[in-house]
Amino acid sequence: MCTLIVKTGRPLTLMGVRDEFTDRPWEGPGEHWPEYPGVIGGRDLKAGGTWLAVHPVARRAAALLNGRGQAAPETTKISRGDLALRAVTTGGMPRVELARYDPFHLVLAEPSGARVFSWDGVQLSVADLAQGTSMVVNTGIDPSNERVAAFLPRFESSSDWRELITGAPSGDPGALLVRHELPDGRVFASLSVMTVELDPGGLTYDFTDLTADPDR
Repeated sequence: MCTLIVKTGRPLTLMGVRDEFTDRPWEGPGEHWPEYPGVIGGRDLKAGGTWLAVHPVARRAAALLNGRGQAAPETTKISRGDLALRAVTTGGMPRVELARYDPFHLVLAEPSGARVFSWDGVQLSVADLAQGTSMVVNTGIDPSNERVAAFLPRFESSSDWRELITGAPSGDPGALLVRHELPDGRVFASLSVMTVELDPGGLTYDFTDLTADPDR
Protein backbone atom coordinates (compact mmCIF):
# COMPACT_ATOMS: atom_id res chain seq x y z
CA MET A 1 0.00 0.00 0.00
CA CYS A 2 1.19 3.50 -0.75
CA THR A 3 -1.14 5.81 1.18
CA LEU A 4 -2.88 5.47 4.53
CA ILE A 5 -5.09 8.11 6.13
CA VAL A 6 -5.93 7.80 9.83
CA LYS A 7 -8.40 9.84 11.86
CA THR A 8 -8.55 9.31 15.61
CA GLY A 9 -11.76 9.55 17.59
CA ARG A 10 -14.95 7.52 17.72
CA PRO A 11 -14.83 5.77 15.44
CA LEU A 12 -11.13 5.63 14.61
CA THR A 13 -11.11 5.64 10.80
CA LEU A 14 -8.54 4.39 8.32
CA MET A 15 -8.53 4.69 4.55
CA GLY A 16 -5.86 2.89 2.56
CA VAL A 17 -5.06 3.20 -1.14
CA ARG A 18 -3.12 0.27 -2.57
CA ASP A 19 -0.81 1.00 -5.51
CA GLU A 20 0.79 -1.96 -7.28
CA PHE A 21 1.78 -3.32 -10.68
CA THR A 22 -1.41 -4.28 -12.48
CA ASP A 23 0.01 -7.65 -13.59
CA ARG A 24 0.70 -8.80 -10.00
CA PRO A 25 -2.09 -11.28 -9.11
CA TRP A 26 -4.27 -10.74 -6.06
CA GLU A 27 -7.71 -11.54 -4.69
CA GLY A 28 -10.22 -9.60 -2.64
CA PRO A 29 -10.86 -9.75 1.11
CA GLY A 30 -11.48 -13.01 2.91
CA GLU A 31 -10.22 -15.29 5.67
CA HIS A 32 -7.41 -16.58 3.47
CA TRP A 33 -4.98 -17.67 6.20
CA PRO A 34 -5.85 -20.69 8.39
CA GLU A 35 -2.84 -19.89 10.59
CA TYR A 36 -4.42 -16.50 11.40
CA PRO A 37 -8.02 -17.43 12.29
CA GLY A 38 -10.54 -14.62 12.11
CA VAL A 39 -8.24 -12.28 10.17
CA ILE A 40 -9.63 -10.74 6.99
CA GLY A 41 -7.79 -9.03 4.16
CA GLY A 42 -7.04 -8.99 0.47
CA ARG A 43 -4.35 -11.49 -0.52
CA ASP A 44 -1.31 -11.01 -2.73
CA LEU A 45 -1.18 -14.25 -4.74
CA LYS A 46 2.52 -13.93 -5.52
CA ALA A 47 3.84 -13.83 -1.94
CA GLY A 48 0.75 -14.85 0.01
CA GLY A 49 0.49 -11.90 2.41
CA THR A 50 -1.62 -8.76 2.63
CA TRP A 51 -1.35 -4.99 2.63
CA LEU A 52 -4.14 -4.44 5.18
CA ALA A 53 -5.56 -6.89 7.70
CA VAL A 54 -8.49 -6.55 10.08
CA HIS A 55 -9.40 -8.66 13.11
CA PRO A 56 -13.09 -7.97 13.82
CA VAL A 57 -13.17 -9.84 17.14
CA ALA A 58 -10.11 -7.99 18.47
CA ARG A 59 -11.33 -4.71 16.91
CA ARG A 60 -7.92 -4.16 15.39
CA ALA A 61 -6.44 -3.28 11.99
CA ALA A 62 -2.90 -3.31 10.59
CA ALA A 63 -1.69 -1.72 7.37
CA LEU A 64 1.64 -2.22 5.60
CA LEU A 65 3.40 0.33 3.40
CA ASN A 66 6.71 -0.13 1.62
CA GLY A 67 9.41 2.12 3.07
CA ARG A 68 12.69 3.67 1.95
CA GLY A 69 16.17 2.74 3.04
CA GLN A 70 18.57 -0.20 2.89
CA ALA A 71 17.21 -3.28 1.15
CA ALA A 72 17.55 -6.73 2.72
CA PRO A 73 20.12 -9.13 1.20
CA GLU A 74 18.63 -11.03 -1.74
CA THR A 75 19.87 -14.34 -0.33
CA THR A 76 17.86 -14.03 2.91
CA LYS A 77 15.03 -11.63 2.00
CA ILE A 78 11.42 -12.63 2.75
CA SER A 79 8.14 -10.95 1.86
CA ARG A 80 6.82 -8.16 4.07
CA GLY A 81 3.28 -9.40 3.49
CA ASP A 82 3.09 -11.40 6.71
CA LEU A 83 3.75 -8.39 8.95
CA ALA A 84 0.20 -7.00 8.97
CA LEU A 85 -1.17 -10.50 9.63
CA ARG A 86 1.13 -11.00 12.61
CA ALA A 87 0.54 -7.51 14.02
CA VAL A 88 -3.26 -7.62 13.82
CA THR A 89 -3.23 -11.01 15.54
CA THR A 90 -0.91 -10.15 18.44
CA GLY A 91 -1.59 -6.44 18.86
CA GLY A 92 2.09 -5.50 18.67
CA MET A 93 5.17 -5.34 16.50
CA PRO A 94 5.84 -8.87 15.22
CA ARG A 95 8.86 -10.63 16.69
CA VAL A 96 10.74 -11.23 13.48
CA GLU A 97 14.29 -11.06 12.13
CA LEU A 98 14.05 -7.52 10.76
CA ALA A 99 17.24 -7.80 8.71
CA ARG A 100 15.38 -10.17 6.37
CA TYR A 101 12.80 -7.52 5.44
CA ASP A 102 13.03 -4.59 3.07
CA PRO A 103 12.12 -1.20 4.64
CA PHE A 104 8.49 -0.76 5.68
CA HIS A 105 5.98 1.23 7.69
CA LEU A 106 3.54 -0.89 9.71
CA VAL A 107 0.53 0.91 11.16
CA LEU A 108 -1.34 -0.84 13.97
CA ALA A 109 -4.71 0.66 14.92
CA GLU A 110 -7.19 0.04 17.74
CA PRO A 111 -10.13 2.17 18.91
CA SER A 112 -7.86 3.99 21.36
CA GLY A 113 -5.31 5.11 18.74
CA ALA A 114 -2.69 4.08 16.21
CA ARG A 115 1.07 3.49 16.14
CA VAL A 116 3.48 3.31 13.23
CA PHE A 117 6.53 1.03 13.28
CA SER A 118 9.12 2.13 10.71
CA TRP A 119 12.05 -0.02 9.60
CA ASP A 120 14.66 1.57 7.31
CA GLY A 121 16.83 -1.50 6.95
CA VAL A 122 19.05 -0.44 9.86
CA GLN A 123 16.87 0.80 12.71
CA LEU A 124 13.29 0.31 13.91
CA SER A 125 11.44 3.37 15.20
CA VAL A 126 7.98 3.63 16.78
CA ALA A 127 5.68 6.65 16.87
CA ASP A 128 2.12 7.25 18.05
CA LEU A 129 0.01 8.97 15.41
CA ALA A 130 -1.14 12.37 16.60
CA GLN A 131 -4.74 13.06 17.54
CA GLY A 132 -6.74 14.23 14.56
CA THR A 133 -6.02 13.27 10.95
CA SER A 134 -2.67 11.89 9.73
CA MET A 135 -1.32 10.54 6.45
CA VAL A 136 1.36 7.88 6.12
CA VAL A 137 3.12 7.39 2.78
CA ASN A 138 6.20 5.51 1.58
CA THR A 139 8.43 8.17 3.16
CA GLY A 140 6.58 7.79 6.47
CA ILE A 141 4.93 10.64 8.34
CA ASP A 142 6.22 13.22 5.92
CA PRO A 143 4.54 16.67 5.69
CA SER A 144 6.83 17.60 2.77
CA ASN A 145 5.52 14.76 0.59
CA GLU A 146 3.58 16.18 -2.36
CA ARG A 147 0.62 13.86 -1.86
CA VAL A 148 0.41 14.70 1.84
CA ALA A 149 0.70 18.44 1.18
CA ALA A 150 -2.08 18.25 -1.40
CA PHE A 151 -4.52 15.95 0.39
CA LEU A 152 -4.07 16.13 4.15
CA PRO A 153 -5.95 19.46 4.41
CA ARG A 154 -8.75 17.98 2.31
CA PHE A 155 -9.10 14.93 4.52
CA GLU A 156 -9.01 17.13 7.62
CA SER A 157 -11.91 19.24 6.37
CA SER A 158 -14.00 16.60 4.60
CA SER A 159 -16.96 14.89 6.24
CA ASP A 160 -17.09 12.25 3.49
CA TRP A 161 -13.70 10.84 2.51
CA ARG A 162 -15.22 8.94 -0.41
CA GLU A 163 -15.56 12.20 -2.33
CA LEU A 164 -11.76 12.51 -2.33
CA ILE A 165 -11.12 9.23 -4.16
CA THR A 166 -13.11 10.08 -7.27
CA GLY A 167 -11.62 11.20 -10.56
CA ALA A 168 -9.21 9.70 -13.04
CA PRO A 169 -5.86 8.28 -11.84
CA SER A 170 -2.85 10.45 -12.66
CA GLY A 171 0.91 10.32 -12.95
CA ASP A 172 1.19 13.54 -10.95
CA PRO A 173 3.37 13.08 -7.81
CA GLY A 174 0.66 14.76 -5.74
CA ALA A 175 -2.19 12.55 -6.97
CA LEU A 176 -4.03 10.27 -4.55
CA LEU A 177 -5.02 7.77 -7.25
CA VAL A 178 -2.12 7.01 -9.55
CA ARG A 179 -1.37 5.40 -12.89
CA HIS A 180 2.12 5.17 -14.37
CA GLU A 181 2.86 3.48 -17.70
CA LEU A 182 6.49 2.33 -17.61
CA PRO A 183 8.81 2.14 -20.64
CA ASP A 184 8.73 -1.67 -20.52
CA GLY A 185 4.95 -1.65 -20.93
CA ARG A 186 4.06 -2.51 -17.35
CA VAL A 187 1.53 -0.36 -15.50
CA PHE A 188 1.73 0.73 -11.86
CA ALA A 189 -1.61 1.97 -10.58
CA SER A 190 -4.04 2.35 -7.69
CA LEU A 191 -5.90 -0.98 -7.52
CA SER A 192 -8.13 -0.77 -4.45
CA VAL A 193 -9.31 1.39 -1.57
CA MET A 194 -10.07 0.08 1.93
CA THR A 195 -11.97 1.94 4.63
CA VAL A 196 -12.00 0.66 8.21
CA GLU A 197 -13.86 2.05 11.21
CA LEU A 198 -12.95 0.90 14.73
CA ASP A 199 -14.73 1.59 17.98
CA PRO A 200 -15.20 -0.36 21.21
CA GLY A 201 -18.50 -1.70 19.93
CA GLY A 202 -17.28 -3.19 16.67
CA LEU A 203 -15.46 -2.90 13.36
CA THR A 204 -16.59 -2.16 9.82
CA TYR A 205 -14.52 -2.85 6.70
CA ASP A 206 -15.34 -1.59 3.21
CA PHE A 207 -13.39 -2.67 0.12
CA THR A 208 -13.51 -0.98 -3.28
CA ASP A 209 -11.91 -2.73 -6.26
CA LEU A 210 -10.75 0.06 -8.57
CA THR A 211 -10.08 -2.42 -11.36
CA ALA A 212 -13.68 -3.62 -11.49
CA ASP A 213 -15.92 -2.64 -14.40
CA PRO A 214 -18.52 -0.23 -12.93
CA ASP A 215 -21.05 -1.26 -15.59
CA ARG A 216 -20.98 -4.97 -14.70
